Amino acid sequence: MSIGRLDEKSEGLLLLTTNGKVSKLISSNKFEKEYYVQVDGTIDHAAVELLKIGVEITVKKEPYTTTPCQAKLLEAPEFLGDSKHVRDDRHGPTSWLSITLNEGKFRQVRKMTAAVGFPTLRLVRVRVASTTLMGLSAGKVEEVDQFKLH
Repeated sequence: MSIGRLDEKSEGLLLLTTNGKVSKLISSNKFEKEYYVQVDGTIDHAAVELLKIGVEITVKKEPYTTTPCQAKLLEAPEFLGDSKHVRDDRHGPTSWLSITLNEGKFRQVRKMTAAVGFPTLRLVRVRVASTTLMGLSAGKVEEVDQFKLH
C-alpha cells in the first residue's frame, strides 16, 4: 500500500509498505512532508508569509484554515531537470517554493497556493520525514529495510 497519496498531476517521492501501522504513523501529522512547488507568476514575500501562518481553503465543502507551515522561495531545482516542462516563457514568469507540512488535506498545497493568488503548475514531493527524493532518478525504486523517521 502507498503511504499517503499523490494526485495524477503531482510527482515525487512515494513510499510503499506492507505494514499498515507504519503507513498510518507516517501519514499522521507527526512527520513532515516537503514539496517543491512551481507556481504561476512571480510570488512575493507577502504571499509566502501568508502560506506560513495558514490560509483558508475548502476541505469537504467546508472552510478550513491550514496549520502553520514552513514556506520559502527557491531557485528552480536543478535535480528535477526539465523532464516535465509545464509551459514556455511566453506565458509569463513562474516561481518555485518549498512548502513543508505536517498535515495533508486533499489537494492542500494546490489549494494553498491558489488561495494566495499563485496557482500551482507543478508539484513534487521531495521528502517524507528524513527520507528524500535526492539521488533518485525518475522512475527509480529503492528498497529500504527500515524507514528513516528522524
